[in-house]
Amino acid sequence: MNDSSWGAPSGAPSGPGYAGPRLPPDPGSTERAAPTGPAYDAFRDVPPQPMPKPQEPMPSAPDPAPSRQKKNAGRDLGAAIGVGVGLGVVILAALFVVKAVFVGVIVVAVVVGLWELTSRLRERKGIHAPLVPLAVGGTAMVVAGYVRDTEGAWVAVALTALAVLAWRMTQPPEGYLRDVTAGVFAAFYVPFLATFVAMLLSADDGPRRVLTFLILTVVSDTGAYAVGWRFGTHKLAPRISPGKTREGLVGAVAFAMVAGALCMQFLIDGGIWWQGLLLGLAVAVSATVGDLGESMIKRDLGIKDMGTLLPGHGGIMDRLDSLLPTAPVVWLLMAVFVGAA
Repeated sequence: MNDSSWGAPSGAPSGPGYAGPRLPPDPGSTERAAPTGPAYDAFRDVPPQPMPKPQEPMPSAPDPAPSRQKKNAGRDLGAAIGVGVGLGVVILAALFVVKAVFVGVIVVAVVVGLWELTSRLRERKGIHAPLVPLAVGGTAMVVAGYVRDTEGAWVAVALTALAVLAWRMTQPPEGYLRDVTAGVFAAFYVPFLATFVAMLLSADDGPRRVLTFLILTVVSDTGAYAVGWRFGTHKLAPRISPGKTREGLVGAVAFAMVAGALCMQFLIDGGIWWQGLLLGLAVAVSATVGDLGESMIKRDLGIKDMGTLLPGHGGIMDRLDSLLPTAPVVWLLMAVFVGAA
């Protein structure tokens, strides 16, 4: 086979469709240069099309009705209920077996509460409230209140404050006033208020008085939580505790008044149902004030809970917040209604 069989020698194409060599376009001409390159289709005078991009997954459609989502309780209810029931069993067993055992339960709660409070003050504010004199003095307050009533409790408070002042003197003077002020505050806030529970216990029907105190406080908190979670729309103190509502406070008052009437009528010797209504109202108010008070402390410290000892609840102080200020209120009203002894 010779080269003429292709119709033209190599390097010089010829044939009917050949129009001669194509010169580059004149710079001033509008004629477009023929596209070249491996991606060019010689049979179609069109530029190559870009490869299609992989199709991205469609974003999931938003929930069309977010308002119908269930409200979040804000904590692990299973753990909270389990821990609450466990604590209740321990407390009731100690309360009705031997009074002295329940005094020991109060002491343990006080010491752990003081440890949580002083630890958070040190970590978040650099305040070194001395724990050792507070723990020893707090134990003395509770025992003195049980044995010698209010007189013994006040003496123990004075001695605890003096011990705090002296203990802090072993350290440099910088921050002395700040530390001892926090120490005296802690002594009044935790062990002194808890001493009123021991004084309730010292009465002849002490276990039933303490049981009434615990029932009313727990029922008040439960009523506030249940009603507020279901119907709450109006904030009670948004700058302190955004989760609390006025509807929840109404629920706390209603639940506590009903429980108070039943407890005074059937548990307390000489008690009358209408006294229980007043007692329940006072407990609902004091428990709410106590809860808000600790919320203020935690907001100032920039923390959510005082501790992590109790799953679903936080720390011991997160459970004592409403109990501590309620104890003197119940003790006082019990003394007015049926006597201190």
